[in-house]
This record gives sequence, C-alpha cells and structure tokens, in this order.
Amino acid sequence: MSKANSMSRSASAALGIAGGLIAGVIFKQTWRLIARDDDTPDAGDLERSWAEVLIAATLQGAISGAVKAALNRGYLLHSRHDDEVE
Repeated sequence: MSKANSMSRSASAALGIAGGLIAGVIFKQTWRLIARDDDTPDAGDLERSWAEVLIAATLQGAISGAVKAALNRGYLLHSRHDDEVE
C-alpha cells in the first residue's frame, strides 16, 4: 500500500467519524427546534407515531448526506490544492 493511499484511507476514516458526530449534533439541534422535544425518535420507539418516526429519519438522512458531501468535497478540494502547490 502506498503512503498516499494509506493517508487517504486514514483521512477518509477520520472524515467519516467526524461527519457522523457533526451530523448527529446538527440533527439533535434541528429536531429540538422543529419538534420542541429534546428526545429524538427512533424506529424502536413505539410511543411515537409512524409520521414522526419517518419525518425524523428523513431529516436525519438528509443532514447526514449533506454533511458527508460537504466534508468529502472540502477534502477533495483541499487535496487538489495541495497537489497544485507541490
């Protein structure tokens, strides 16, 4: 495995972990504002309605996808800039 490939895998893993943490915080804050509820619903919460669970899941997926895209794009742009400098 080349050094660049190893660094790329490490960066990808770090971005994945950071992205998950960031998306989780954004989702919780967004849910708190929208639902006026500190407790976010999940599929196993049978006290919540189908609509509430599906809306929460959709929102969580959208936020997660947006954060992942932003981090990946930022990393690629940064990497391209570093290659141009060398």
